[in-house]
Amino acid sequence: MYDRLAEVGRGFRPSPAARTLSISRSTQLCTVLGLDGTAITEADYPDVNILSLPYADASFDFVVSDQVFEHIEGNPFTAMAETLRVLRPGGVAVHTTCFINPVHAWPGDFWRFTPEALALLVGKDAEVVECGGWGNPYVWLVAGLGLRKTPVPRSPRHPLHWAATKNSPKWPVATWVVARRPELDGVA
Repeated sequence: MYDRLAEVGRGFRPSPAARTLSISRSTQLCTVLGLDGTAITEADYPDVNILSLPYADASFDFVVSDQVFEHIEGNPFTAMAETLRVLRPGGVAVHTTCFINPVHAWPGDFWRFTPEALALLVGKDAEVVECGGWGNPYVWLVAGLGLRKTPVPRSPRHPLHWAATKNSPKWPVATWVVARRPELDGVA
């Protein structure tokens, strides 16, 4: 997933004055997307709640959340609308979430989203640039065997390497959406 999002991020051309909102400790994803040179505002839960962001409309060029949406204790449509509300016209939101993962509370674990569900959350408020998922049933097996944190061998012949790099879209472990807020009157 992060390799694909790094490719997506290479298409971003942030200006030197660009502002990024990093929701709940998502700065590593900001780096993956090439946004670490922008002015990053940290919005960490519980001090800041994604359901009611304390920022003015159109305040940011980018909004990023990494593995946050499954933890929203409330309406995920409201959360998505809030992240799009604070985007400037032409701004981009990138949200990742787990689809198959053990239950993990922080503070709670409430939701799972297919790529189609993430696109549904975006609705008509923005254009879905990309929606996807990464995983395969063998990753689930590796995790079930307690090998989730085992380093991936470099040899493509090694079964763990194969399981870690094979993608079967019908078996996602993680999902994401990249959405762009429409520009007003053709002006960014």
